Amino acid sequence: MGLDLKHKAGRLAFETALKAAYSQVGKDRIKTVSRMFHLMDQFKETNKDADNATLEAIMEPDSALGKFVDKVIAEVDPGIVIRALLNFGYESMTYGWEKSQKNVEKYHCNIPFGILIDPTTACNLRCTGCWAAEYGNALSLSYDEIDSVITQGKELGTYTYLFTGGEPLTRKADIIKLAEKHYDCSFIVFTNGTLVDEKFCEDLLRVKNVYPALSLEGYEEKNDQRRGQGVFEKVMHAMDLMREHKLLFGNSICYTSANMEVVTSDKFIDMILEKGSKFGMYFHYMPVGTDAAVELLPTKEQREYMLHRIHQVRDPKDGKGFFCFDFQNDGELVNGCIAGGRRYFHINANGDAEPCVFIHYSNMNIREHSILEILQSPIFMEYYRNQPFNKNLLKPCPMLENPEILPQMVKRAGAKSTDLQSPETAEQLCAKCVQYAKNWAPEAEELNTVKADMTRKEEINREYQAQQAK
Repeated sequence: MGLDLKHKAGRLAFETALKAAYSQVGKDRIKTVSRMFHLMDQFKETNKDADNATLEAIMEPDSALGKFVDKVIAEVDPGIVIRALLNFGYESMTYGWEKSQKNVEKYHCNIPFGILIDPTTACNLRCTGCWAAEYGNALSLSYDEIDSVITQGKELGTYTYLFTGGEPLTRKADIIKLAEKHYDCSFIVFTNGTLVDEKFCEDLLRVKNVYPALSLEGYEEKNDQRRGQGVFEKVMHAMDLMREHKLLFGNSICYTSANMEVVTSDKFIDMILEKGSKFGMYFHYMPVGTDAAVELLPTKEQREYMLHRIHQVRDPKDGKGFFCFDFQNDGELVNGCIAGGRRYFHINANGDAEPCVFIHYSNMNIREHSILEILQSPIFMEYYRNQPFNKNLLKPCPMLENPEILPQMVKRAGAKSTDLQSPETAEQLCAKCVQYAKNWAPEAEELNTVKADMTRKEEINREYQAQQAK
């Protein structure tokens, strides 16, 4: 009880200070942001060098990061901004992170930052390359089952939850109800956007802790080629509605060999920024399922282009003012693969706990086992013991870049396929990645060497400057 009261008191103190600081943002944006940065330092251990660099970029009137902050202040409801900072900053990054790391030491297994949940497999679309399309459309988790996952997760230190599907907005009422009950959590909803309406926007504005990520794969021709005729216009309408309601939302973008240049172009990014998008999650196409289109895997040249382009887009000084990341190429930022509970894991609509949303093998189901038991299950412990899967963090995945590894882990764990529609063995899945891995390996090694040389040069320069200062 004492710890719970301490937690509540800490949250209240942080919330009070945040509201006081943010109330002055209209008078002096720079002073307000500076106060909020210093406030964060009081509540959590931070990377001071990174924080100072970020604050310096925000202070520059014409910097990309400064413009991004201005857009958030001008375009997003203040209550949503405060709740996002409170739930991500205090609950997930501070209290939750500290609690989860203690539990890692206590239970000797991974404890996730976030849990990805499929409330249902039902969907009104069938998109090429979507893992959900492989499950069928007759499965759902009950409200109580999802509520139990969140309740157990919070006990372990997990305060961020993500919903996929199927189309999760076929369960709008339950998502809003969960957000109301678990007001201290952040919820990201990956949606095709076609079910966003006025009532849902009003609900989001009320609960303030649900953030949609609308799927887009390019302009109308490319997007609708994958998702179906008329979908692009429906997504544009949904973004207009959410911008008008001053909601915090972003986009989920699957990049392939066919659309990569389009979805990273200035024109495309400017379009979604104009529509009100504040974040972008870029996902590398994965050849999951027996009908996977292997030709959609990016070439090695496209993969390298993507690596450089995302860094350029999100550069705090000269970028686009767009908070974006690439789960495959940003392995360097998170020390490799984040699956298997290390940062996240996936629960499908049948209740099967999978180490990754793209890797459908499991030993346990939430209807029979606790979240802690799942994190200590054989396949999850294979991840725990073997991460990172490659010293070169530009090759993070045990399937895509290291296709020899996943079949071995699945075999040792005795994990079974959880794909109820078109099951494939780990060997069959990874066989589709062998040529890709061979093509990417020399490029990744060369890039890694160049980065190491640059890092060493920077270290030598800093050492020299330190000596000169003395």
